[in-house]
Amino acid sequence: MIALPPDVLAFADRGPEWATFVEALPRTVETLLAEWTVRRDGEAMHGECALVLPVRTADGVEAVLKVGFVDEETRHEHLTLSTWDGRGAVRMLRADLARGALLLERAGPAALSSLPVLEACEVVAGLYGTLHRPAPRRLVALSSLVARWTDELAAAEATVPAPRRLVQQAVSLGRDLAADPDTDGVAVHTDLHDANVLASRRGAPAEADLREPWLAIDPKGISGDPHYEPAPLLWNRWDEVLAARDVRFAVRRRFHTVVDAAGLDEDRARDWVVVRMMHNALWAVQDAQRLGRPLTTGDRDWSTTCVTVAKAVQD
Repeated sequence: MIALPPDVLAFADRGPEWATFVEALPRTVETLLAEWTVRRDGEAMHGECALVLPVRTADGVEAVLKVGFVDEETRHEHLTLSTWDGRGAVRMLRADLARGALLLERAGPAALSSLPVLEACEVVAGLYGTLHRPAPRRLVALSSLVARWTDELAAAEATVPAPRRLVQQAVSLGRDLAADPDTDGVAVHTDLHDANVLASRRGAPAEADLREPWLAIDPKGISGDPHYEPAPLLWNRWDEVLAARDVRFAVRRRFHTVVDAAGLDEDRARDWVVVRMMHNALWAVQDAQRLGRPLTTGDRDWSTTCVTVAKAVQD
């Protein structure tokens, strides 16, 4: 039976449903290896909500078996990957939706974080043009999500660790965007940043039309707006932002680099950044309440990051 990495075992601390998922995970993996006729081909890895195991198929193809916790964010990963069909993203080879399992093309190990941050922003901006295709109907509409999250933000305004004016601004923008028809219709990744873009291993002649140096992984796909995408590039690699002489300038450089390279509307992208950062600050509070604990130092540091990013793009 596979030994789970310590960080995967720690998923169980997130609540009873997570604990059940972790407890069943070793048996689930062993069953899938047998049913899909794949064998282990390396050490287990993990993301924020899934175990990822390098495997080889019966005919020697390198792949990864990903078994993740299924929730609102992750339940349409298979549909998003199918929509992209290997263009700009890893290909999905097989799926078992009931068990949250995907057999995926193997990429990496080099990630986009190996590049200087502004160069990485340009690469991600280039991927937008490939990934942003018409969304299939079954993808959840961003307008419905942002409407719900904005109502929750308005109701919790006094408890969010952020300046009141920023929270109120995000509520106003969120309601406007929820009512805008352009908020829906495009398959968007929603979490496309350096660690979720890996170097491609493609090279066979049959893959000539799919050859791309970098491939997206781990989509939290929705039917949304391309301008929703840039925010994760601003909060990731945060240690590099903090090391800069001018923190807000460092954030703005990233923002303008990706907006310019992708040809996005600057004002609309900025509005989405403000909305997303205040939603993130809200979720830190909600997570603490769900677990019955006060905000930790980590929660407050994250809220400070959210406020810093929201202010920086408006300077």
